[in-house]
Amino acid sequence: MLSKNNPEPLYYQLSTRLRQAIENGEWTTGDQLPSERALALTYGISRDTARRALQCLVEEGLVQPWQGAGSFVASQK
Repeated sequence: MLSKNNPEPLYYQLSTRLRQAIENGEWTTGDQLPSERALALTYGISRDTARRALQCLVEEGLVQPWQGAGSFVASQK
């Protein structure tokens, strides 16, 4: 779980967990990530926090959002 006592923001903790899952091969190119709502329920955070975590991964090029479809692991170059 994410720790509210950790000095790192919750969105950063979540983006780190998701990044590690991608780097460890738990999700591969084209795999759909859990929705913002599912992440929020799983980790006990707000949808805005989940959205911000996913946005970090989009900015890093690890995740590709598809409007109306969800977020998917981008091809790793």
